[in-house]
Amino acid sequence: MKKMFLAILLMPILSFSQGKEVLKYFISKDSLIGVENQDGKIIIPAQFNVFSDLMDGEIIKEQTIYFDGTKENEAEEKNVWGYVYDRNGNFLYRPFAYDNGADYFSEGVRRFVKHGKVGFVDRNGTIVIKPEHDFVSLFNYGYAAFCDGCDWEKTEDEHKAIVGGTWSVMNFKGEVVKPISKSENTVEINGQYYPYPFKYNEKEKNILLFFEKQNKKLSDIYYVNVYNKLSENQKKLFFEIVERPKGNFSYYQINTYDYRKVEAGLFHRFKFLVSEDGKTVEAMDYDNKKVSFEKWLRKEIHEAENYQKEYPDNPNKLSK
Repeated sequence: MKKMFLAILLMPILSFSQGKEVLKYFISKDSLIGVENQDGKIIIPAQFNVFSDLMDGEIIKEQTIYFDGTKENEAEEKNVWGYVYDRNGNFLYRPFAYDNGADYFSEGVRRFVKHGKVGFVDRNGTIVIKPEHDFVSLFNYGYAAFCDGCDWEKTEDEHKAIVGGTWSVMNFKGEVVKPISKSENTVEINGQYYPYPFKYNEKEKNILLFFEKQNKKLSDIYYVNVYNKLSENQKKLFFEIVERPKGNFSYYQINTYDYRKVEAGLFHRFKFLVSEDGKTVEAMDYDNKKVSFEKWLRKEIHEAENYQKEYPDNPNKLSK
């Protein structure tokens, strides 16, 4: 289970560390995990009990180093899981604990915890929103809900629920955003409406136009296995740029959202990468690899057709 979650965690990060010093995990005689370089120099001493099945000598491909576990004999800290270091061995942050492991990246950022407060970091471990709140949700469609004065309470099914506190909504800058009246482009969060959060230049508008031209086809594929009947107005997708080229990331990342403006491909499905020049479009596949958009589309169409054959009473039919 931990290994699967680790794979999901790394999915949006991809591997952009070509040309960097080769780093690898190593396992000590007492089964603790550390990191060394290709010459055997210790970068991070062996001190972690890791719960994923890392192999001795496994290469680190990401921009940061993640330990999926705890330090030996450490005191438990609330709402955190694992450790993240930079490639020089400097500690960066502790991820927010989500489900069975560390929080994953959503819209280019993930949650982390410091002194009991929650903030956000990017793929390089840089803090983009300071840890100032008792709880913050994942970013979705440019917004995240947060609360102050709230706490976790264990429920009957052994999960935890957040109780109490004062709730607000923040944008990607960490600023509090006030609700407005409902209109065509507003975003609904917990029964209230917020302004459309994205802004694009002409080049970015042209990138998104590629997906808009295929909205009908992509929507057919996505909604074919949705069990409730959707109107033609509902049966559409929204495409937004959530990351732009910078430093070691040379792509525009486009996420897909359903008719509720909820992320359609929560872990990897319906996420796309467009080259910096806007000419190459690729999809993120299940096995953490990039595939051409055309190849991805053929596979998705084939799977959608097979689903409709197997379940002919599906309410949202593929277009002929």
